[in-house]
Amino acid sequence: MYLRTERLVLREFTEADRADLAALDADPEVMRFINGGRPIPRADVETILIPRYLAAYRQWPAFGTWAAEDADGFVGWFALQPLPDTPDDGRVVELGYRIARDRWRRGYATEGSIALIRKAFTELGVEQVRAQTMTVNTGSRKVMEKAGLTYERTFFAAWDEAIEGGEQGDVWYAADRDSWLKRFGTG
Repeated sequence: MYLRTERLVLREFTEADRADLAALDADPEVMRFINGGRPIPRADVETILIPRYLAAYRQWPAFGTWAAEDADGFVGWFALQPLPDTPDDGRVVELGYRIARDRWRRGYATEGSIALIRKAFTELGVEQVRAQTMTVNTGSRKVMEKAGLTYERTFFAAWDEAIEGGEQGDVWYAADRDSWLKRFGTG
């Protein structure tokens, strides 16, 4: 998949992206609401994450995790993939994103999310897009809202380790195709 927005290019990851992904996942602030700020070891990026992303392109040709770049280079990634607890038909998918700290507050997360949601609803036959984050992650919640997702519910999952703010739970946001397209159009 290749997708261009006004300022971003979303493309498939390659082995050449190892250093950029490792740097992104090593930033404690980027990882704060994912694992409490613990860096993901570079070896895991190289032997687990990149191979997982590449395998997903074969499993779901229209879905996966894509590297995002602007005119100055690597911005982060965006993901759109079938939810684990739903039929593997791509009608209900989860949106995700991770943006490098030096690119925060530029609207990239919203811009990339809207482009992926639009593609999901207009080209991929998706009926619902969902996203989740920690309740205390106000930045990500604002992105979800600006991208046309609405709050559905708060839930409390059993995580392997406690993260500061986890006692407030996590939140699901979602958008259905018809209501989202009425608001944002087909592009």
